[in-house]
Amino acid sequence: MNDFLRTLKALCDAQVHFVVIGGAAASAHGSTYLTHDLDICYDRGRDNIERLAEALEPFHPRLRDIQNNVPFCLDAATITSGMNFTLATDVGDIDLFGEVTGIGGYKEVRDLSTTLVLFGFQCPVLSLDGLIQSKRAVARPKDLLVLPEMEALREMETQVRRQPEPTEAREQDGAGDKQSEP
Repeated sequence: MNDFLRTLKALCDAQVHFVVIGGAAASAHGSTYLTHDLDICYDRGRDNIERLAEALEPFHPRLRDIQNNVPFCLDAATITSGMNFTLATDVGDIDLFGEVTGIGGYKEVRDLSTTLVLFGFQCPVLSLDGLIQSKRAVARPKDLLVLPEMEALREMETQVRRQPEPTEAREQDGAGDKQSEP
């Protein structure tokens, strides 16, 4: 089980520049897809990498699906030397992406994100368009299976944006006009 609240709090408190991607982003947009990890795309600037390593350190990050006898320390030097990391931590699995397939690095991912409130924190979350773009590019069977739902959610989102605000609708149909008294 992942403690998304503690993870996001640590990242936000440390002022880490990141975007929520993957299954958690899909869930934030209304997907029924269940995820057990938190995927983030992070800014690869030196200061941000240092903040990221410091934020995750209390959760004892270690490489996931690797034998425990492999030495590993998630510090700024390690993150700088790598790009993407699949981690097990005391608060659940966290995947760090320096680049997202089909989109690019942090800047490109950030440009395709929207800000949503997750567990009380305002977080940049990859948009449905970005999720669809990435899942198509990765093209794993599990990604292709969720594409129809992602596309349906995007269509619903588009329809909601097209609907006029209630006051606009009244003005358009004349209900907002003052009626003359008899």
